[in-house]
Amino acid sequence: MHDPFTGKVLAEVSQGSEADAEDAIQSTAAATQPMGALPSHARFHLLQRIAGALYDRREEFARIMTGEAGKPITDARREVARAVQTFTIAAEEAKRIPGEVIPLDWTPGMDSHLGILRRVPIGPVLGITPFNFPLNLVAHKVAPALAAGNPILIKPAPQTPLTALLLAEVGLEAGVPPGGLNVLPCDNRVAERLVVDPRFKLLSFTGSAAVGWMLKAKCGKKKVVLELGGNAGVIVEQDADLDFAAQRCASGGFGYAGQTCISVQRIFVHHSVVDLFTTKLLLQVARLKGGDPNDESTVVGPLIDQHAAHRVEEWIGEAVAQGARVLLGGKRMGSVVEATVLTNVTPTMKVSCQEVFGPVVTVTPYRQFDEALQAMNRSEYGLQAGVFTQDVNKVFHAFRHLEVGAVLVNEIPTFRAEHMPYGGVKDSGLGREGLRISIEEMTEPRFLVLNVRPPSSA
Repeated sequence: MHDPFTGKVLAEVSQGSEADAEDAIQSTAAATQPMGALPSHARFHLLQRIAGALYDRREEFARIMTGEAGKPITDARREVARAVQTFTIAAEEAKRIPGEVIPLDWTPGMDSHLGILRRVPIGPVLGITPFNFPLNLVAHKVAPALAAGNPILIKPAPQTPLTALLLAEVGLEAGVPPGGLNVLPCDNRVAERLVVDPRFKLLSFTGSAAVGWMLKAKCGKKKVVLELGGNAGVIVEQDADLDFAAQRCASGGFGYAGQTCISVQRIFVHHSVVDLFTTKLLLQVARLKGGDPNDESTVVGPLIDQHAAHRVEEWIGEAVAQGARVLLGGKRMGSVVEATVLTNVTPTMKVSCQEVFGPVVTVTPYRQFDEALQAMNRSEYGLQAGVFTQDVNKVFHAFRHLEVGAVLVNEIPTFRAEHMPYGGVKDSGLGREGLRISIEEMTEPRFLVLNVRPPSSA
């Protein structure tokens, strides 16, 4: 594997074979009983120890992510802090997995019947994770699995296996039972072997839409959670705080070179303020430093590899050939693409209708609020959307009509809190993540019916 910025060899990582995959599956499956037998307090303390170890080794994790993912060091440190929070929240949730007492005496003849609902571990979980958040997106699969009492096998992204392997080391040192947490770097052929294996009861996949839906089709009867792509949009109304909206859109569009599925990509601005907003946005973007991710001041680092950078450059060129106008940026230097702002785009351009996954945003004027909502919905994706306005009626109108998993008001769609239900509709995925809701996905309801009859001596 190579450093995305320098191209130098960073490390050599062995790829798991078919035999390794079988060993990993057997190990994970064998941990089902001991993991499920862990009481809540043991799972709580285990997750707390992992969170503490992550905090203690936070700079080590950050430097590894900067090396293998090209993530600017300040972003990498922020990701470690988020992962600490993810495990801390999971520890708390491990103590309060809910149950319910359900009366059954609604029907005559069932006067003495009572129901108790509990959630039990689903069993072995397979997690497949992407390169862009090599720690926290792994944590969002590992932490709820352990909190629920499930063993889990992680197949990390081929570009970023080192972070996942280090997290597994931390987990084992913290006391995860043998087989409770396995990490298997492997190629796509071996990964598909994992996906189809019936010993896994749930697949949790984060990555591209094409791969995610393909894997779901191969899953058979197992439960599937998909966190896929997006081309997140923002609406800026004429009553918005334009300085704040511009600052947030610059941050959301170009942090980590736009390599996040909720990166700001499409900005729709009311025609009466589009010129003023665009000026403010360009001033914000022009301040963003690009280049070496080890530099403390870098915001726009390299893309994950040269191929990704060439693709983004080609999409920009294709849009310009079709009539788009470059207001800022547009050039590539190695694996670094300049922060790019485009206007005069059409809905059929790739930079509008597909996921750029690079440092590119588009600015498009609109006249009516419903026109902006329709433009936002004109997408195969539906992950998150941002709306900047002071009008509460428009807020709830957008909440009702936007086809997304979450609407963020006076905030960018790039926002995510670790415990919020996170996920999308349409091609953006299936199911939700976010600790409590992930634990629900990773458990099954089990119902007990009691016929509580009076004692014979009564």
